[in-house]
Amino acid sequence: MEDYEYNPDVWTSLENISKEEHENFLKFSKIFLPITYLLVFSFGLVGNCLVLAVYIFCQKAKSLTDQLLLNLPIGDLLFICTLPFWAYATIHEWVFGQVTCKIVLGMYTLNFYTSMLFLTCITIDRFVAVVQATKTHNYQAKRMTIRKILYVTIWVVSLLVSIPQFKFARVSQNNKQVCHNEEEEISTVVLAIQMTIGFFLPLTAMIICYSVIIKTLIHAKGFQKHKSLKIIFLVVAVFVMTQLPFNLIKLIRTTSWEYDTDPHFHYALVITEAIAYLRACLNPVLYAFVGVKFRKNFWKLMKALKCPYAAGKISQYQASDEASKSFVASNNAQATSMYQL
Repeated sequence: MEDYEYNPDVWTSLENISKEEHENFLKFSKIFLPITYLLVFSFGLVGNCLVLAVYIFCQKAKSLTDQLLLNLPIGDLLFICTLPFWAYATIHEWVFGQVTCKIVLGMYTLNFYTSMLFLTCITIDRFVAVVQATKTHNYQAKRMTIRKILYVTIWVVSLLVSIPQFKFARVSQNNKQVCHNEEEEISTVVLAIQMTIGFFLPLTAMIICYSVIIKTLIHAKGFQKHKSLKIIFLVVAVFVMTQLPFNLIKLIRTTSWEYDTDPHFHYALVITEAIAYLRACLNPVLYAFVGVKFRKNFWKLMKALKCPYAAGKISQYQASDEASKSFVASNNAQATSMYQL
């Protein structure tokens, strides 16, 4: 993250704005940002913990896609745990020290890149399963080796790309203590490289893969292809809509100091930041709760916890499984693995 979002009141950059506009913006940010932080923290914590519980206790995360999906809530939880710090700092001031500032400030950037890269790997895995269905058996044998390499590579690359946000975090005094990045140290070139490696290249790969997947599914028969198309559009569209505006505004901000004197720009930065944070709440829905297999395992977990509605839900999924088996048997088995997203 940039200095703004972890310096919610933008103390240093609002000096050239009129006193009235400055005070209005500070009042808005002191109400809007803490509420956003705490809502995302509450819903994101519950949602991602449920995802982890289902994968650990029911699904066992055996497949490559399951293992990749498991890393998404882990990364989100690391980020979510930083939000109470910022909620407190927005209302009062930063009292948690320099080391905590560096760790917490860089966590959004680290989470952003790990999520994007894991999502890209999930996309490629689905691409192979759907488009290269005849080669899936050979690919399956290599997944264990691929999985280990992917985990290490994604986390290492994400950490390396996030180094500027960790390195240039500072606690400074300006009416009150604030935790922020030294803006002059993180140049437009650095942010552009970060965005290219961590966002635009993975996004390009996702668009290409999903375009081919959609073309393949369009030629598939049966109702379930419509479910698959819906999930694909949700995965791509929601991630881009939540993350692209905020990151582009951060990039634009580094190109000219004049943006720091425009109150409308700061309002846009606050609002797009809040939208970007919603990803931590939406990931459990997009990557897990929408999936048929996950929902079935979720109700198995609820049954183990003595939920009275669980038995009926499990019966519905068992009936649905029987219908799916009949459908597969009566059609060309054109990689039904493509449907269980």
